[in-house]
Amino acid sequence: MHRLACLTLSTLLLLVTAAPALHASGKEDRVQFGRSIVVDENEEVGDVVCIGCSIHVIGKCNGDAVSIGGSIRIEGAVRGDAVAVGGGMRLDDSATVGGDAVTVGGRLSRHPNAVVKGEVTSEAGPFILLALVLVPLVPVLLIVALIVWLVKPNRPRAPATG
Repeated sequence: MHRLACLTLSTLLLLVTAAPALHASGKEDRVQFGRSIVVDENEEVGDVVCIGCSIHVIGKCNGDAVSIGGSIRIEGAVRGDAVAVGGGMRLDDSATVGGDAVTVGGRLSRHPNAVVKGEVTSEAGPFILLALVLVPLVPVLLIVALIVWLVKPNRPRAPATG
């Protein structure tokens, strides 16, 4: 019984002391599926991830901004990387990106006053977007074909009648 009490007390002490360190920044991450994210002017957040939706940063993002299947518009600051896959990116005149600005399958529109401290990469065009869909789909189709081939009955063919 004494061991259980010590273990419980130790675990509680660890949680109490670790919690402030884990949330020291006080900035929460935002993750959305199918619903756009807006970081308002006087707002600071951690990482922003949006799947099937768009991101609009007017305030400050202390992490990365990633959109898959949507676009990113930055008027404020993103401390990390800004990545749009399957969508475009627009950097307005007051935009600041502390890392890389990357678009794959979409267009990058950058105002001359926008600051990007890392690399700027834009791979646009219908072939890139098509490859993003087809390349992951090929192994899935091959696995389905293998399963169908393994499951189909191996019946001997009836002799031809003449």
